Formats: sequence, C-alpha cells, structure tokens
Amino acid sequence: MSTKRPEDVLTAWAESALYWEKHRAVIRAMFAPITDALLHDAGIRSGESVLDVAGGTGEPSLTIAAGFRAQAPPPGPVETDGGGAPRRRLVCTDAVFAMVSAARQEAVRLSLTDIEFCACLGDALPFPANSFDVVLSRLGTMFFPDTLAALTELLRATKPGGRLALAVWRSSEVNPFFRIVTDVMSHYVESPPEDPQAPGAFRFAEAGVLAGLLRRAGAIQVTERIVPFKIEAPIPLDRFWYVRSELSDTLREKVKKLSAEQLRSVEGEVTEAARQFFKSGKMAFPGEVIVVGARKIAN
Repeated sequence: MSTKRPEDVLTAWAESALYWEKHRAVIRAMFAPITDALLHDAGIRSGESVLDVAGGTGEPSLTIAAGFRAQAPPPGPVETDGGGAPRRRLVCTDAVFAMVSAARQEAVRLSLTDIEFCACLGDALPFPANSFDVVLSRLGTMFFPDTLAALTELLRATKPGGRLALAVWRSSEVNPFFRIVTDVMSHYVESPPEDPQAPGAFRFAEAGVLAGLLRRAGAIQVTERIVPFKIEAPIPLDRFWYVRSELSDTLREKVKKLSAEQLRSVEGEVTEAARQFFKSGKMAFPGEVIVVGARKIAN
C-alpha cells in the first residue's frame, strides 16, 4: 500500500508551485465554481476577518481581496477593533513557501493590498486563539497529515460563533478530469493501492467523513452539501495532456518512467478519452466537490 510521508507531500507541492503559477489563469477558471460555492457557504460579511488555510497560489484569497477592494471604505481613519487592529483582515496561508510567494506576487500585480501572507502548517497556525470570524480552505484539507489535529487548530483560530467552510473532492468516478488520465496511465505504470487515510486528493470523497471529523474536533452546526459544477477553461483538446501532466506531481513522477514511445501512446490515449469533454472547442468536464460548513461554539 502506497503512503507518503508529510515531508514528501510538502516537497511534491513545492515542485508543483512553478507549474501552478505557470497555469494560474487556467486553474483559476477551472476552480472558480468551487470558490463561489465556498464563499457562498462561508457568508463573509463586511468588516469580518478571514483566514484562508492551504491557499496555494492565492485562491480563494485573491477573489476575496478583490471583493474587499470593491467594498473599500471611504478615505479617512480606519475602523479598528477594541485592540486597535483593523477590523477587516484577510490572511492567505500555505505550508509551501513557493506557493505563498507566488500568491504574494499576484496580489502585487493586481494591486490588492487588503491581504496578508504567511507560510505555515495548517496544524500549527501562528495566530492567537479566537482571531478570525471565518476560516476556510479550498481543496487543501485532504493533504493535512493529521486532519483531526489540523481541524482542531482551525477551530482554535476561529472566534467563538465563527464559521468554517471547507471544500474537498468527491471520488474520481464523478470527476473524469482525474479519472481518464489515471485509467490510461494504469496500463503503463503499475501503482500500488493508495492508503485511504493518507494525504491525497480523494481522502474525503465519501460523504460524512470530513463532517464527522469536524464534529470530533468540537465544531457545531456542521453541514455538508455536494456541489456539481463544470471544470471549464479556455484550452483546446491538444493542450489538455500538457496542462494536466504538469499540474500533478504524481503524474509527473509516472511520466519519468515511460519511454518516448510509451509517452506518445499515453498522450494519444488520454487525448482521445478526453475528446468528449471538448465538444465546444474548450475544456468542460463535469466535476463534484463536497463543501462542509461548521461553527465554533460561542462562549
């Protein structure tokens, strides 16, 4: 059974940072519906403080910051809380410094100033208890080494009565963006079965698992909903393999084991399998995620 040590997972994501930055526009388009669903469930209100955990190259933090800018207060003294800190606060975190650096650079490019960045682990947040009104994570919870410990830490950082919103993938069976490549590659590279408890994209694909862990961590009013959407991006069919193979560290490792002839065969088979999802001239895969929401018990 295949397992990855936490340090191996971080190393893989550090190597992926270059490609996620390279394909930033494509990734943002692909996962925009997940961002929308997450923010809908988070229900961020004006003046609230927000913590984005495992935000990668900046989403959904950059989208939230753009919304903050649209709601910017008029010039004048900044409203503060009882301790003198600005009431509105947005912090984007990730365990991989290269990801955080890419997110920061994009914020500068977009002139988004209402955002902070921090490289830190999800289970060791450098923030005082009861710091944030909203804590969220888009497609990051699956990769925490000890999920229960991380969820407990997320709740610690949440203010009493505050809200959490987490999005995770459903199974590969309902996400052909992943499945078709895995199916083709399995004919060329033997892969041992994955440990279902180990960090991985489909770790919480079964309904109720992540929600149950949140309850164990002490969250209340836990909700769960399945969100179907379209993974869309303006890339043509002949670019799909190129983009898809660069975004996945697991796939890049498998590609290294292929001969040049095998690689050509894999590319051809993946392209043919994906053809049905490019009928409009651009990528449009069906996809599903689970969005889990909760509250921290009020004092």
